[in-house]
Amino acid sequence: MDTAINSEASQARNRPEVGKMEHLAWPTRLAEVPKEVFVRPDIFEAELNRIFYSNEWLVVGHQAEVPKNGDFKTYTLGKVPLLITRDKQGEVHVFYNSCTHRSTQIETATRGNRKAFNCPYHRWGFAATGELIGTPNRPGDFPESFDRKDYALRSPHYAFVHGLIFVCLGASPPPIEQYLDGITDQIAAALGGDGNLVLLGYQKVIYRANWKTFADNCNYHAGLLHTAFRLLNWSGGKGVQTANARGQRGHTSEISLPKTTELLNDPSIISLRSHSDAQKGSVNVRFFPLSGISRHMDSINIRFANALSLDETEVHYAYFARAEDSEELIEHRVRQASNLLGPCGMVSMEDAAVFHRVHVGSHTPGVAVFLKGVTDANTMPDTFGQADESANMPFWEYYRALMGFEREQP
Repeated sequence: MDTAINSEASQARNRPEVGKMEHLAWPTRLAEVPKEVFVRPDIFEAELNRIFYSNEWLVVGHQAEVPKNGDFKTYTLGKVPLLITRDKQGEVHVFYNSCTHRSTQIETATRGNRKAFNCPYHRWGFAATGELIGTPNRPGDFPESFDRKDYALRSPHYAFVHGLIFVCLGASPPPIEQYLDGITDQIAAALGGDGNLVLLGYQKVIYRANWKTFADNCNYHAGLLHTAFRLLNWSGGKGVQTANARGQRGHTSEISLPKTTELLNDPSIISLRSHSDAQKGSVNVRFFPLSGISRHMDSINIRFANALSLDETEVHYAYFARAEDSEELIEHRVRQASNLLGPCGMVSMEDAAVFHRVHVGSHTPGVAVFLKGVTDANTMPDTFGQADESANMPFWEYYRALMGFEREQP
């Protein structure tokens, strides 16, 4: 684990800075995180450069969001606008959402279908392949050296894993399989077997909290804060968590269906129809630095998250069905998705308030401390229970190394 972290950290320290961070002394104990990282503007700006714009792979979409030829989706990564398209041959592309002439944002709609994309400033036209197909100029208007082929839309690095679209804004990303470091099978499990999905819809929210508060959301809280998780005996389950050297987490959680459901007008909200194994009632993957997948009961949810500012994190809760689902199962997934997960879901509705309260409380001195599942505050755990918060510790160690924060000497 240390070798991978240090290798990435050395690359990060060689990248140019946006401004300069003031000194921050990281605690000696592995189970402690300084609250300053949640509230300092200079740290947020450095994070954009060292993490979001560096050699990290980040999830920005799923191919099921652009199912038809001509479909597109726009997305913002940090402050960088992206355009995701599917061309006439069915191939999916990712471009910077910026005209190659004068950098005008090309598309403002969140989703849609276009035969071509037109820049409003000077009427340059682009195909879904990124090719420049139109410029309203007469012979002699442009330099003789002008060639449309030189002005196709530019692309960041991108890759696909079970339909998930990963983007890297850095110059030299690691191979995507190496980056995911053993969680590819967990991605497939969380998506119901593979990436053969159909988009059902979205719920979108802006949390009034730093992005790391959202990313740090641990399993310890689930059965304590969320009433619906207590209904499903989530904290009493025997599931397990895993975490790799980059702090990417996977967890399979056991739930118990209640014997009585008088509290619910529609008990189907907590029924299992796509499978019958309550031991795998919740399968989740959390990516570094943000975003993740939650298959809770029959609801398949991908959370596309972005750091808007020091104090705001935007999350798109995208809901999916399996392509082979019957109409009855699709209807059930829609009903369960809109009522179970998301900003108003019965098992997660309290998150928005708690994230904000964590952010407010982080403006006080001191450190945040991990305790549940920690046997030695100076040792990195390698096994984690279903409801342990210790599985978040590899995330913070990888973050610390990327940011170049040195630990205090004991």
